[in-house]
Amino acid sequence: MLKIFAIAISIVLLTACTSAPLEPEAYAGQFKDKFSTSIKGEGIKLFTYKAKVATASDRGIEDPLPHQQRIDRRRQNARSYAIEQEQRAERLELWGQQVEVGLQKTIDMTGYCKEGYMILNRSVSEGRGEIRGECNDGATAEDIEKFSRNF
Repeated sequence: MLKIFAIAISIVLLTACTSAPLEPEAYAGQFKDKFSTSIKGEGIKLFTYKAKVATASDRGIEDPLPHQQRIDRRRQNARSYAIEQEQRAERLELWGQQVEVGLQKTIDMTGYCKEGYMILNRSVSEGRGEIRGECNDGATAEDIEKFSRNF
């Protein structure tokens, strides 16, 4: 009876841990980004925002060997592997949200798109993302001077 109770408690705790919602802020400080600008002759302001997860060495963390990761994966039981796969989709969605948050903060910080922007292309995969867009406002002389140096 005690054994069954211990197993039931373990399952409840495992479920509680795996169902904790992840937040986009969880990626703060864990990725590198680059913001590139392009102003066309007609005053059209384009941009490309790229983000990628920082490597373990970028963050000062020892990176486990890929071989060791494969060994560890094989040691997982089928249930925990299934849970990991479900969480992968959630992590990808949150990573996409984080890329968009990073873009918005970069645009706010630089003042590049004063009247908002539209996304022309969005590509997000595990560990990297790229958003290309066009500002709703045209380039002023000040914009041309400031952003011709291409961030």
